[in-house]
Parts: sequence; structure tokens; C-alpha cells
Amino acid sequence: MDNIEALLKERGLTKSAFSDLLGIKKQNLNGLMKNPTLETLKRFASVLRVDTWQLFVSPEEVSKEQGTGLRCPNCGAKLELKKTED
Repeated sequence: MDNIEALLKERGLTKSAFSDLLGIKKQNLNGLMKNPTLETLKRFASVLRVDTWQLFVSPEEVSKEQGTGLRCPNCGAKLELKKTED
């Protein structure tokens, strides 16, 4: 879960502070980070205010993709965003 640790560092959060935000003990956080469930990953993403898929890429890859367009995290295809008139 190196990407989670990179996100914590980017946001200036320690594991202790992150565990406090999650409402769990730091020891439990270490265990959850070693073998997370999908629900745990969703909770991590929610607290970090990122999409779940962003836990699997480095912060540099996220900013790079956002600068040139978004790509599907499953297949890598470029996603085209279009603004529609209501």
C-alpha cells in the first residue's frame, strides 16, 4: 500500500492521524493496510477524498493523467469528457 502512504505524505498526515480520522487504532490500521478489503479501500479513499482507483496509482500518475485527460483504470483507454447543455 505504498500509494496510500504516498497520499498520506502528500497531505501531511501521519499514520496515527489517518487512523484517528478512520476512528481506529494505529495497530489496526497497519493490519488493514496489509490485507485490505474493498470496503476498507473505499473507506480509505473517502477519508483521503480521492476516488478508490487513485489508491492504486502514484500521485504523480494521477496529476499527469489529469493534466492530459483521464484514462480508464481498468483498460487504460483515454476517457473523453464532454460538457452538455441542460
